[in-house]
Amino acid sequence: MAWKHASLSPSASARWIACPPSARLAAQYENKSSSYAEEGTSAHALCAYKLEHALGRRARDPTEDLTFYDEEMETCAEDYAAFVLQLVEEAKATCRDPLVLVEERLDYSRACGVPDSFGTGDCVIVADGRLTIVDFKYGKGISVSAKRNTQLMCYALGALGAFDGIYAIETIRLAIYQPRLENVSIDEFPKDELTKWGAEVLMPRAKQAYAGEGEFQAGDHCRFCPAKADCRKRAEYNLELAKYDFAMPDTLEEDEIAVLLPRIDEFIAWANDIKAIALQKALDGTHFDGYKIVAGRSVRKYTDETAVAKAVQDAGFDPYEKRLLGITAMGKLLGKKRMEDLLGGLMIKPPGKPTLVPDSDKRRALDPAAADFKRAVSA
Repeated sequence: MAWKHASLSPSASARWIACPPSARLAAQYENKSSSYAEEGTSAHALCAYKLEHALGRRARDPTEDLTFYDEEMETCAEDYAAFVLQLVEEAKATCRDPLVLVEERLDYSRACGVPDSFGTGDCVIVADGRLTIVDFKYGKGISVSAKRNTQLMCYALGALGAFDGIYAIETIRLAIYQPRLENVSIDEFPKDELTKWGAEVLMPRAKQAYAGEGEFQAGDHCRFCPAKADCRKRAEYNLELAKYDFAMPDTLEEDEIAVLLPRIDEFIAWANDIKAIALQKALDGTHFDGYKIVAGRSVRKYTDETAVAKAVQDAGFDPYEKRLLGITAMGKLLGKKRMEDLLGGLMIKPPGKPTLVPDSDKRRALDPAAADFKRAVSA
């Protein structure tokens, strides 16, 4: 079977390391893009330009060719460049002339034992003492941690294979810069730990994934798997929760609720995935006993807004309403700095509605007895 690079891509490494046969299964599905992915591609192109420019290198401004672009993206790209420059200055403390690579192809084939295994690092800073891998994340749906991040560790192995020996690398630093979630995550550990992970974890799992071997495993890594709705292992994993005996006792005890909590979100996500794929199959002609396709709720809409406005104005009425822009829209209008100068004293950030999350969540725990907590609950 001819394998494409994407089958063992660094970005999907958390999945195929945890569930090796998912690589071959996922390869059977069409690789569909999305507006979020295209937006991220535009943001990465802009970030690369801003960083090259900040480093004093010649680079072409891609702005006019970007599919997505706005002031928020511009600000995020500039802030990313400033963040990387700060890391470069830190590298100069141990190395007079560190190597800074932007959008660098990193081949980790030797480290994982599988041919054509490579990816593109957003920024690589190679210096005596430390190798730094920087990854820009434009998404704002999930906060990404650099803590032993397998995608960045694959990149680091590729960079280590290319530059170790030329530079006296002792430490590996992984950095995630995710501006729209105000998330800057950094992890640092000895080089030996990376090479040990490559030999003991990455290589055996990559070889299994490449061969389509190993056992299917369900978990958080299923989130972005193309086969997540069809996968039998994921179904078995979630159906264990559905089989939980809620009848005895009549009410659940606290320890029973604690057992169920870690699985609830995954169960809901899986159930929604099943509903989505069932709808698609039904639209393709599959009949599910007891179900039919109907038109969803519809609302009236204008066929020509310009003509509507003219007709209403001609009748002597004002067809438009005026309202103050929301904070996000106002930020795009004014820009981050000017908005702070003009409106900094006119904005507040009230406490968010309390949410129950795992202890691993980085947010500060609330005191249930606090007044702010009680106000948020009642809001």
